[in-house]
Amino acid sequence: MTYRAPVRDLGFALTAVAGMGRLPHAPDRDTLGAVLAGAADLAENVLAPLNRLGDKQGARYENGRVTLPAGFREAYQAYAQGGWGGLSAPERWGGQGLPTALAQAVLETVHAANMAFGLCPLLTLAAAEALQAHGDAQQQALYLPRLVSGEWTGTMNLTEPQAGTDLGAVRTRALPNGDGTYALHGSKIYITWGDHDLADNIVHLVLARLPEAPEGVRGISLFLAPKLLVNPDGSLGSPNHLRPAGIEHKLGINASPTCTMLFEGARAELVGQPNEGLAHMFTMMNAARLGVGVEGVGIAERAYQQALAYALERRQGRSSWSGEAGAPIFDHPDVRRTLSVMKARIEAARAICLLTAVEADLAGADERARGRYELLVPVAKAWSTDMGVEVASMGLQVHGGMGFVEETGAAQHYRDARIAPIYEGANGVQALDLVNRKLPAGEGAALRDLAEDMRDTAAELAAVDGLHDLAPPLSAGVAAMQQAAAWLLDRRGAPDALAGATPFLALLGDVTGGWLLAKGALAAAGSPDPYLAAKAPLARVYAHQVLSAAPAKVAAVCAGAQELYGLTPELLGAA
Repeated sequence: MTYRAPVRDLGFALTAVAGMGRLPHAPDRDTLGAVLAGAADLAENVLAPLNRLGDKQGARYENGRVTLPAGFREAYQAYAQGGWGGLSAPERWGGQGLPTALAQAVLETVHAANMAFGLCPLLTLAAAEALQAHGDAQQQALYLPRLVSGEWTGTMNLTEPQAGTDLGAVRTRALPNGDGTYALHGSKIYITWGDHDLADNIVHLVLARLPEAPEGVRGISLFLAPKLLVNPDGSLGSPNHLRPAGIEHKLGINASPTCTMLFEGARAELVGQPNEGLAHMFTMMNAARLGVGVEGVGIAERAYQQALAYALERRQGRSSWSGEAGAPIFDHPDVRRTLSVMKARIEAARAICLLTAVEADLAGADERARGRYELLVPVAKAWSTDMGVEVASMGLQVHGGMGFVEETGAAQHYRDARIAPIYEGANGVQALDLVNRKLPAGEGAALRDLAEDMRDTAAELAAVDGLHDLAPPLSAGVAAMQQAAAWLLDRRGAPDALAGATPFLALLGDVTGGWLLAKGALAAAGSPDPYLAAKAPLARVYAHQVLSAAPAKVAAVCAGAQELYGLTPELLGAA
């Protein structure tokens, strides 16, 4: 199954829905088209052909080194030499200064074509953002141009065997060397692209503790430790005292090396302020979380395209629409409904992620945009990756038995998609972040502002012939969202609110997705172009199949924790 980058869908989502035109540095139509077309060429012709090979061969660990499947090094060189890693980086570091939103749209095509490959540039971009925000002048001058160019890649080293989500339990130590540098001692697990043979150097950003640091998260600092030491002129020196101890054998993303990293006195530099490492790392984590949300959209798009092609090709049964015998299964109402819901959910998630990216571009100079960006990051990550798993599963269902066997490749999309709700902060953690930190900020100001924009859209829908039926489900969804939010704010920090966090994130994502699809329908209203004319029916499918359930989800948000804690391990079947 070949992949076709959804260039027009991406352009429409960026301009007509996410509002990239609000940015002072928004690209013109020609630039936008050229960037998306170039990304499509790379994704379709270089990355996608390696996807199946990468899954079968996987990354390999031998004699302390990690190597990637055949063709991956050449593909990475094509990515780097094309300047794709520097789209949104400042020009002073060799970037092109284009919007984050456009860079995320490009990354969607990379992830869809080859999700395992896409993780490498995703983390490199996030590492560059962290250094741009918190590195000192020397660190920025030495490392940023090479990360932006793709000459070097970046990683994030947080997790340890005893410290998964609980980063306060991190034990890796950073001991002063007496010359302003530090020696790192410890191990990290699940380090994505922690070692490989694609680039000249790997820049590890590592959480560790200084001597006599406070306990818990207040005692964590952020350090930079390159695989090969870097001389003052930027040339590479001797190997650092760090190494991969092995790679994991996983359900999916087999060509992405997931490493156990050992730091055995590795020479490192402090990034930012002592004991503020977690706050500094959040810059990288927020960037990566948005990127993982886009990854969910990409793998869903790939699974959808394959399911649609199969449904048009596979003939079975009599069409209930035309009466044709041996009709394509696309003609069967449930198959067409499934594909329509898949498409609608993908477009909703794409719009959520790209809107979040536009707000990120605006956040530096606009407090309202920053509030919306902070509110939407956990939704973009969690809702979009849950959607990716669901759509990949629906794609298997369209294939029937042929989806369950590896021959078609549909199973790989499902296996690959399943990691995205887990890493970069599990989706339950995203929901807790939303309810504990993002929703209460400013006494719920960001959500109130978002709801006001949604109500304005509902009023516009009611005034447009052919779209007025979309207004009631959107209005009902907004009311449900606000009712649930008010209940959570009254119980902030309490077990009742924490128990309702995941249902609330799902509700917020459902309503936001419906709102953005409705905005797309408004933007396309009255056009004779068949592509644009399809936006209203797609928004209607979403309203009927997804948004209509929003009022019922309030009960799940507001159920409280008492019944959960009443279910003891014994009552749940523990021996």
